[in-house]
Amino acid sequence: MNYLFLMLAIIFEVIGTTVLKSSDGFRNFVPTAVSLLCYGFCFYCLSVCMQTIPTGIVYAVWSAVGIVLISLCAFFIYKQTLDLPAILGIIMIISGVLVIRLFSKSV
Repeated sequence: MNYLFLMLAIIFEVIGTTVLKSSDGFRNFVPTAVSLLCYGFCFYCLSVCMQTIPTGIVYAVWSAVGIVLISLCAFFIYKQTLDLPAILGIIMIISGVLVIRLFSKSV
């Protein structure tokens, strides 16, 4: 159940961050409100899953998956591209989370 909350936290963080670009520096009300609501729910879900999953593990998975999904949203929605160093950096982040997830006894 806690990983369901982690998944929800990731989804709402990705939505909130994607919509944040449309808020135009908090000048557009609807995207700003959606972004803030998504972040609020995201942090609630994070707090729930941190009750049983170690904080470092939660944050590593949340940030890594979020980075990948936000990069994909930026590519498909806003036509933003990443250069090779950015792609390699994302791959290293994913690799780090996989090492934690597969080999750490903290999980």
